[in-house]
Amino acid sequence: MMTRLEQVIATLNNKNIIVLGAGLTGMSCLRFLHTHGLTCAVIDSRNDILDTLEFNNDYPQCQLYQGDWYFDLIKQADVILLSPGIDIEAQGIAKNINKDCQVIGDIELFCQINTKPVVAVTGSNGKSTVVSLLAHVGKALGKNIGLGGNIGVPVLNQLASDVECFVLELSSFQLERVSSLTAKGACVLNVSDDHLDRHKTLENYAEIKSRIYNHCETAVFNRQDSLTQVPSQYYVNKQVSFGIDTATAKDFGLQTVNGEYHLMQGEQVLIPLAKLPLAGLHNAVNYLAVLALGQSLSWSITEMLPHLVSFTGLAHRCQRIETNDGIHWINDSKATNVGATVAAITGLAPTLMGKKFILIAGGEGKGADFSPLKALFQQHISTLFVLGKDGDKIAELSDESQRVDSLESAVEKAKLIASKGDIVLLSPACASLDMFRNYEERGQVFVNAIHNNMQEAS
Repeated sequence: MMTRLEQVIATLNNKNIIVLGAGLTGMSCLRFLHTHGLTCAVIDSRNDILDTLEFNNDYPQCQLYQGDWYFDLIKQADVILLSPGIDIEAQGIAKNINKDCQVIGDIELFCQINTKPVVAVTGSNGKSTVVSLLAHVGKALGKNIGLGGNIGVPVLNQLASDVECFVLELSSFQLERVSSLTAKGACVLNVSDDHLDRHKTLENYAEIKSRIYNHCETAVFNRQDSLTQVPSQYYVNKQVSFGIDTATAKDFGLQTVNGEYHLMQGEQVLIPLAKLPLAGLHNAVNYLAVLALGQSLSWSITEMLPHLVSFTGLAHRCQRIETNDGIHWINDSKATNVGATVAAITGLAPTLMGKKFILIAGGEGKGADFSPLKALFQQHISTLFVLGKDGDKIAELSDESQRVDSLESAVEKAKLIASKGDIVLLSPACASLDMFRNYEERGQVFVNAIHNNMQEAS
């Protein structure tokens, strides 16, 4: 009897296969096909992303095409392995794909082959933190965890490993092409305006996110966000919710006990929020989601709790920057959409204790509606510094806004008005590509500017 891997390879054998995109995902697809004796063509519209001589040496049975989409080749494809960042509608690719062609991504191919338990997480914000924390907890419990999807090592690279359980972060782009996922636990953390330049409407975006629940055993959803709930067409064995309100029975929540917030499961007190390293109520929600997902894998809540404390978080995600001036400098450069900035402000505002809250925002807005920020600006933000392509749109939401030309300038101006105990938050609500290579570079420029400013002041 053939294994699932052998069955999939058999279906791909003698097919005209094209890998669209020569980035990290595309190259993992190429290596997988090559390892199993399958040939393909790799197409990328970018010039010279790969060295042609090196490619031909490493993959002599495959072909590389760069600098265009080569629609004549695409028309002949039986199978297209599509990198998630490629929008086939916007690029004009879709109309050149024949009706019998199978278009899938690396996640779908992985799901067709994989036989190990999977936990899958999506959402507009916080998913990288949640999957990284869940993987951290699992490893601390002695489990061999494979972290992948939209983070870490591509999943096709991990198929041959001795992983016991896969923890997957899945973007909407990846979920567009997934139909074979059967997760032990699946979670939509939240849904807010993002990628509407590709998905067009919030409703369509939410529907794509909800596909993660199809065929899952335990659906984990956010009580405070109706768009995360399980659509009626998806049958699941069990549903568990989390939220920042009081929970009942099996669900997870937040409650004040003796004057401080505690994580709760039903009426059971789990751990004080103050003992956990990630600040803000939005991170409290992340902790609760991790506990619910870990429980879907039959991990003990009691055994998981100590390992929440030892997780220090991810760079550029509400990351505290160490300084000697007493100001709380926070790098949230990963906040590439409005929902992430809303979460950061609402999560940090309760910790202000009467101090000033200074925000730096702006960049490429991707067609987002910034209006949900207006009330938060009026209620919490004392000074707003804006920059980038859509900075002026954000500035219109606050009477306390100032335009700056660079992050360095924003840091310099913030330092002049901030005092000990104040918060200075970089949470752009925008993508970074109008000014930086990526959000990581943007965050590092922010951190460097802070440290340089400290040195000049000393």
